Amino acid sequence: MRALHLLLCMLVGCGATTVQRSRGRDWAHHGASMFADLSVRELKAVRGYLHKLPELGLTDARSKPLNKNSILLIELHLPRKHEALRALDRGQARPPREARVVVQFGNQAMPNITEYIVGPLPFPESHKVKTFKKDKSIPFESRPMTSSEYEHMKHTLEKISTQARTLLFETSGGFSFTNCSSRCLTFTDVSPRGLNAGERRSWIMLQKNVEGYFMHPIGFEVLVNHKDLDPERWFVEKVWYNNQYFDSMEELVRKYENEELQKVRLPEHDEEDLFSTYIPRGQSNSASDIHGPKFVQPQGPRYHIDGNFIEYAGWSFAYRVRSSAGLQIFDLRFNGERIAYEIGLQEAIAFYAGDTPTAMQTKFIDSGWAMGASTFELAPGIDCPEIATFVDLYHYYDTDKPVHFKNALCIFELNTGIPLRRHFNTNNRGGYNFYGGLENTVLVVRATSTVYNYDYIWDFMFYQNGVMESKVSATGYIHATFLTPNGLNYGTKVYHHVLGNLHTHLIHYKVDLDISGRENSFESIDLKYVNFTNPWSPKDTIVQSKLHRTQHHTERSAAFRFGKKTPRYFHFYNPNEKNKWGHQKGYRIQFNSHAHSVLPRGVNEEKGVTWSRYPLAVTRHKDSEASSTSLYNQNEPWDPVVSFEDYIRDNENLENQDLVAWVTVGFLHVPHSEDVPNTATPGNSVGFFLRPFNFFDEDPSLASKSTVIVRQDKAGNPVIQRWTPNVVGHCVSDHPFSYNGTYAEV
Repeated sequence: MRALHLLLCMLVGCGATTVQRSRGRDWAHHGASMFADLSVRELKAVRGYLHKLPELGLTDARSKPLNKNSILLIELHLPRKHEALRALDRGQARPPREARVVVQFGNQAMPNITEYIVGPLPFPESHKVKTFKKDKSIPFESRPMTSSEYEHMKHTLEKISTQARTLLFETSGGFSFTNCSSRCLTFTDVSPRGLNAGERRSWIMLQKNVEGYFMHPIGFEVLVNHKDLDPERWFVEKVWYNNQYFDSMEELVRKYENEELQKVRLPEHDEEDLFSTYIPRGQSNSASDIHGPKFVQPQGPRYHIDGNFIEYAGWSFAYRVRSSAGLQIFDLRFNGERIAYEIGLQEAIAFYAGDTPTAMQTKFIDSGWAMGASTFELAPGIDCPEIATFVDLYHYYDTDKPVHFKNALCIFELNTGIPLRRHFNTNNRGGYNFYGGLENTVLVVRATSTVYNYDYIWDFMFYQNGVMESKVSATGYIHATFLTPNGLNYGTKVYHHVLGNLHTHLIHYKVDLDISGRENSFESIDLKYVNFTNPWSPKDTIVQSKLHRTQHHTERSAAFRFGKKTPRYFHFYNPNEKNKWGHQKGYRIQFNSHAHSVLPRGVNEEKGVTWSRYPLAVTRHKDSEASSTSLYNQNEPWDPVVSFEDYIRDNENLENQDLVAWVTVGFLHVPHSEDVPNTATPGNSVGFFLRPFNFFDEDPSLASKSTVIVRQDKAGNPVIQRWTPNVVGHCVSDHPFSYNGTYAEV
């Protein structure tokens, strides 16, 4: 059908713009599969290929030994940008698909982590080592925790708890770590795993294993050194019990039995544990036992999905969910014109403070906790509307077979309940000249990451007027520790013996903008006051605001620090393309955030998250600077494999270049009693907007047929003009749209 349309256009003439737009759409669709996540077939092919290589000596990832060679991660390796653009902009052949593979080499004299690029897919026949900037090697101690290591950690804790069985039983109100049936203890470990490079020792706290166990610390924490690949050589370095430190389990048990320390006694009643559950309680004055409003699509969905390619209201883009980090958008276009090549989640961190050693040590860098692969099933009607299109995802992380995550991504059109725009034009005589309005519907692409206690809801939202919003909403359980006398300096008491610890969430995004092409520039816009003689009353002066533009020529000048005054507009534009009114075509980034830095510059773990110094930093695109972080930075933040600061250190020119904006958003969370049982999403959503700034000649949502205009005829009767069916549909209303608009005194 599309070929026939193009043929007719050639014969009768449709205009160059129409043909070009149609061809661009076909090329975008053609290229979208370059960004699709690896299929089950491809994942299995990569594993099979590598396991057949005798020089690698690979064994199953889930096998018990730690001193083994095994695959940790398999995911798509993106093509180089210039190769991808040949397919997207010229319709040329797509580059061969390749996989990125992380291999843990533990069965050798000097254990290390090596990354490989494997291809071509789906029939791999070659591999090469993937290198990092400055040819930096990956220390073995920086590897994420695996299920095998956790099994050994559990066994170690069983031995520890056996030494202190009476102490733990009496402290917790009848819970134990072993032989416990329904009254068991569990544990939480935190990162980074040490205080200096090359270490692997973790603080672990014990909790009651009930629903919401994150909220049930018992006042016992232990520091385990687990650097050795032989778990029998792991040992306890320090113990913390009820605000007291001990050098060994033997010392703690001896002093406990001799009544030489202050003991903890938690309640034995099971009802005490209900506070962390979702079970309804309390009173509500609304009829909450019946269903609330629901979404409908009266004439079916208005978006189109083909594989990982999506079209909606002028938008088109491809998507993927990267196992190592999460949701990404590629080749973002509006009416066929590219706005961005890539917009993707890079990292999420939560840096805590507290009075217990576990709280002091908690500096979560979530890509090191399989953030991208923690995409669990979404619940219809709660996580996404029932009308949503649900998509299954497959991840290969710490496994020997691809793992199927059912309904882990959803796509839906959302009516925001507020007009995109409207105006009531009164005639000041009890009537009106006209009323005009357009409902605000957006397309939402959503995934979640449940990273241990926290749930992140990731949204990309596409508006009819060319605006794109990236939003993250935080929910889930707070990270709680045992309440100490000094604890209220670091948080809030949320239950008996429970402290909700203060923490800062920061989220980092990569925004590779291509505004009408790759040659872009960047300026910031602010206001300055001007004072001048009033031209129509010379004895007076005029004081008003004037636009103040600052061109940012280099990367350092375009790196804006937290704590410094930042401009109100960040404007990316194409100096070679103008709209109808002579303005350079551009987009701007608008923040919805109240983030701040997490640590002073260069202090301890801050070295592993140097991107957190900047709400916005702009660099020149390089394929070698694909991500601002790595999954190794969590456990080796002091000398990280990837340091974002290196990207701006060379201070390259930004004028008329292929630019990448690196965006940091976030918020401070001081937990409060209303965080029980869970943190709620209202007030805990942050993100940014991409807003057109003279990119179009007028608001592109004028193309929407959902506009309603009402005027009065000479008799004062409303005359309704609309371009969609008069009756929406019986699921919404059986009555046609009506509007009066008059007003009068009563």
